Parts: sequence; C-alpha cells; structure tokens
Amino acid sequence: MAHSFFCSDCGFESAKWSGKCPSCGSWGTLKESKTVLGKKGAASRRSTHDSKPERIIDIQTEGIARLATGITELDLVLGGGIVSGMLTLIGGEPGIGKSTLMLQLSQWLGSVEKKVLYVSGEESDQQIRLRATRLDVHSPNIWLYCTTDVDAIIDVIQQTNPDCVIIDSIQSVHIPSLDSIPGSVTQLMESCSRLARIGKTLNTPIFMVGHVTKEGLVAGPKIIEHIVDTVLYFEGESRGQYKILRAVKNRFGSTNELGIFEMTSTGLKEVSDPNHIFLSRDFAPHGTSIGCVMEGTRSFIVEVQTLATGSSYGTPQRVAAGLEQKKLAMLLAILEKNLALYLRNSDVFINLAGGMRSGDTALDLPILAALISSLKDSPLPEKSVFIGEVGLNGEIRPVSQSEARVKEALKLGYTSIYLAADSKLRSRKGVHKVKHIKDVYSLFA
Repeated sequence: MAHSFFCSDCGFESAKWSGKCPSCGSWGTLKESKTVLGKKGAASRRSTHDSKPERIIDIQTEGIARLATGITELDLVLGGGIVSGMLTLIGGEPGIGKSTLMLQLSQWLGSVEKKVLYVSGEESDQQIRLRATRLDVHSPNIWLYCTTDVDAIIDVIQQTNPDCVIIDSIQSVHIPSLDSIPGSVTQLMESCSRLARIGKTLNTPIFMVGHVTKEGLVAGPKIIEHIVDTVLYFEGESRGQYKILRAVKNRFGSTNELGIFEMTSTGLKEVSDPNHIFLSRDFAPHGTSIGCVMEGTRSFIVEVQTLATGSSYGTPQRVAAGLEQKKLAMLLAILEKNLALYLRNSDVFINLAGGMRSGDTALDLPILAALISSLKDSPLPEKSVFIGEVGLNGEIRPVSQSEARVKEALKLGYTSIYLAADSKLRSRKGVHKVKHIKDVYSLFA
C-alpha cells in the first residue's frame, strides 16, 4: 500500500502531510489515504491492448434513454430523467429531506414496475418501515437491505439485478479489507469507485446520500464529486416548509435547473407555482422591490426586502440573506459614488423573500431600487418590476433572456417593468427603459 494525503476541501493530493493545503489554503484538511497497488501481470498488459483508438467521427452514438422518475421537479434537475448506469450524489443539511426524497423516489419507480434496492447503513429495517408507512411507501417492488459492507452490497446487486439502487448513506458503508474507519478518505474513494464500476457494468443507476459539513459541502474529499456523474444539493432551512433541489454537476444535463418542493406531514410535494413562495402576501411599500431571476429555463419573480437605518455602533452592519456579502458591498459603493448617498453611518440589511438564494446579476437593479426606497422612506411605483445589471459607474446593463423575464412579470399582473435601455426587446405597453441608476432615483422626485 502507498500512503498519500488528500485535501478534504478541494481534493488536492500530496505525498506528504502539511498543516495547510498548498492548493486551496485550508488548514488541517489533509487526510491520510492508503492506495491499494496491484501487480502488473500479463493479464493487465493484455487488457491494455484490447481496445484501440477510433476516429471520433466513426463512433456510432445512440440517443440516451432516460427513465422518468414520476417527479417533474426531480426530472428537471436531472436533465430529463434517470440515465442507465448514472451515479448520483445527493447532499444536504441533516433533516432537510434527503432520505424522504429517496424513499418517495423508490415508491414512484416501484409503481411503474421497476425493481428498487434500498440499502441503509444508518437505520434498522424497522425504522425505515415506520417512515415508509408515514410516507405511504408500499410498493412490493422495493427491497430493503440494511448493511454497511460494500462487498455485500455489490454481491446483492449482482444477484438481484435491480433497476435502481439507493444507498443511504455513503459515509456509513465501508470495505472491510481496508484498514480505515467508515467515512475516511480511503473508504469513501474506494467505496465510490467500486459502486461506480458495478453501476456502469450492469447499467444500473445508483443514488448515494451524502452528509454535509458545516460549510455546506458534501463531507469527504472533493474527489468523490469527480467520480460521480451528478451532484445534487438540497437547500433551505431544515425546519422550513420549502426546499430547493439544485444540480451543481451533471454529465447528462444542465446544472442551471432547480426543483422546488414543499415539506408536508406525508413527505415532499412538488410546487407547481413557485412564484407565490418568493412573494409576500402583504406588500411592504417602503424598502421593497420586485425582481426576476432565471434559473435554467425557468423564471422566478422575487421580492427584495431592504432596510437602511441609523447605526447604533461604531461600525455599521452589512447583512445579506440570499446574496453574497461582496455583492452588497459593491452595490452600496455604487449608491454612494453615483447618487451621493451617505451610508457610512447606516446599518443595511437585504433579504430575498422565501429563502431564495441567487447570484443572478439581474437582481442588481431591484436591490438598488429597494435601497433608495428605504433611504427616501418612499414607496416604489405599484406593480413594478426591476430587471437589470448595474455597472460600477451606475449604468444599467441588459441581462440575458429579457423577453422571458418580461413575459413572466406581465403574466403575474405587473404593469410597469423597468430594464436597461440597451435591451434587445421590442417596445410594448408598460415597459420602461432606463440608462442610469439616476433614472431610478428620479422616480422618487
């Protein structure tokens, strides 16, 4: 066995240990791993020469057959459904609904006569049976196997030949022949590699539940995410009502899509109209604006809430929920420079309603409009939507898919839409084009 060290944050490999990762700069993240080295024999040399290179234009391709899960939101995030042999890692906060989603996925697949093998390494069969009863999971095509032995799991997969395998969770299973504890770097790498190999060999899709660290990343080395085909994250408060499923890696589809679910007493339910989640029923007139974000092919109307008030301490607070802190600092600097608004003695708070998190640059304009509204203590025009990116000099820039954003706003009954003057959008009633942040400031004159 050869010894090496892997960074649990970025996956960097080193031959020796050090306190600080040379790649990402994290402290105390290099973990020892033992690599099993095999002997090179005639068989291995022979297998090397079995395959020959081909011209890429001569390779015959067939359409990827996808299996619909019965969950529209999950199919959307996966890129259209489950692909044969795909290895999917799903992570999220404890109690957010990962196991619930996997059990419901088993029920939906079982209802279309697909054989599902559900492997649990954390709970007993009685515990899972109680949760299955609460979630109304009763398909006779679901087979439960409680073990932590990866070799035993692979044997059962080969014997039963299921249509889908679910492992809850990857940190709880291990390979007995390796001298390391479950959840270590060596165990995670070898377990994922062996499961990926059996999945590709039998064309069996495998879903693995992964724990997350306090930083919100899937626990274990980053190299696990390189092994799997798809990485999904559950977002939202663990005690909150709504959950967002987002793909951060997908070899078979886009990573821009997201699915929205509602947690109920009987499990997760799809949200058919997500716009009502991100909008308050009672419209707050001061410090509130409406924006529109794009996530993949879907547009969402989002309420931006801001509050600017006098600071009671020496250093004013800057708090952003659903927005990057650096973005808030940049937008405040734009206000001070271009509108001569003095914010150095004001606490500033920004929140995206409904627990929404987005890095869409189209939120720049609604955030600044809401901040001006809060500072002026005056409401924005009723039923208005602001769409646009704001440059450092205060100029308003167009954003992608403006047509789709405007259509969504008009469909929901908004009558005044403010966007960049350079937007390639045909003139229509209710659409107002603005060039500079000063044009938005003039709305309060």
